[in-house]
Amino acid sequence: MPRRMPAGIMSAEFRNLSVTLAGGTLRVRGELRNATGTAWTSEQGWNTGYHLFDAPSGTLVIDGARTPLDLTAGGAATFDTQIPHLPPEPGEYSVYVSVMQEHVAWFYDQGWPFVLIDISVDDNGSATLRRWRVASKRAVQRRKLARDLVSAVTLPIEIPWRNHSLIRTLVRRDILSRYAGSAGGAFWAILNPLLLMLTYFFVFGVVMHSRLPGDPSATGFAFYFLAGMMPWLAFSDAVGRAPGILIEHRNFIRKLVFPVETLPVNLVMTGLVTEFFGVVLVLAGSFILRGRIPATVIYLPLLVIPQVLLTAGLCWFLAALGVFVRDLAQINGYLLTIWFFATPICYPESQLATQSPWAAKLMGLNPMYILVRNYRLVLLDSHRPEWRGLLWVTLAAALVFLAGHAWFRKLRRSFADLI
Repeated sequence: MPRRMPAGIMSAEFRNLSVTLAGGTLRVRGELRNATGTAWTSEQGWNTGYHLFDAPSGTLVIDGARTPLDLTAGGAATFDTQIPHLPPEPGEYSVYVSVMQEHVAWFYDQGWPFVLIDISVDDNGSATLRRWRVASKRAVQRRKLARDLVSAVTLPIEIPWRNHSLIRTLVRRDILSRYAGSAGGAFWAILNPLLLMLTYFFVFGVVMHSRLPGDPSATGFAFYFLAGMMPWLAFSDAVGRAPGILIEHRNFIRKLVFPVETLPVNLVMTGLVTEFFGVVLVLAGSFILRGRIPATVIYLPLLVIPQVLLTAGLCWFLAALGVFVRDLAQINGYLLTIWFFATPICYPESQLATQSPWAAKLMGLNPMYILVRNYRLVLLDSHRPEWRGLLWVTLAAALVFLAGHAWFRKLRRSFADLI
């Protein structure tokens, strides 16, 4: 174990620095002063050297060559560090040029000043010098913390946006591949949600004779049920498939440089396509049987936003966890069934309040209940959403969205080894 030098006793000073990048070689020149009370000698292993890191992950890529140091206490000398072999892989990199003592320590890690250089490599392998300065480990840690906080907020939005063409292609491919070879083809994308909703309606509306208070008609319950199924269909379809999505596309992860974060997003968008056709069916039925389409339908995008955030966050979380826990798909299906019946979709809300008041109070913590209720308000009752509940579920969904993506990025390095 390297011994730690006493803080504040030993240090180095960099002066008159010049950093250039030409012909693929990074060159750092300047004056280095020994600001300590001890001589530095090459016989004792004193050198200048460099480490090259992958900036986003902090992974050490190159442990560079050393240049021997011989400086008296308080003495100064020029140094010239050349880095001829920069990584050909595209990305962002950081170079630390620092004093070190062999078998003792790299002194940038002990709080000493060092030369910090940021470079980037494009897709063609061409390197660009972005900036350089004299820094300390504490300053780097503060910068990394700030960058991580910014990335945690921006990357979940930036990556899907940057790959929107790929996501669109994957969604189209997913929908078409489900029904490849069938007589109905992609038309099953409409028939499947319709048949599913009709099945649930037959069980609860016809067999169990469920009705709404004050509306004994079967059509009233049908609209109530179908409006509640809209967000649930999109949500459950995506979340139900999420634990196995990375296993399903294992070849992409093993063989290609592929933005794996887009695979769970693909599920979210596929679910929205299914929901879109369901909403069209509900609005068409409302126009045919009630003679109108409520103007409050314009509020639907405000409901879709928290729904997408919540679904994407859970899909990222479950997709990453599914690589490690292969039984998660079966467990997840059971939990979704419980969640479905815990949400008043196939029975009146008033029934829950009457038969189980304590459960009704907990409904305020169920984000799907809030979404389902607001879907019914804007699609059936011509009312605006309940803004207070919608604001709460939007904030909660945003937190799930950010946390799910952070969890996914933390575990993604292990995917190729485990799949």
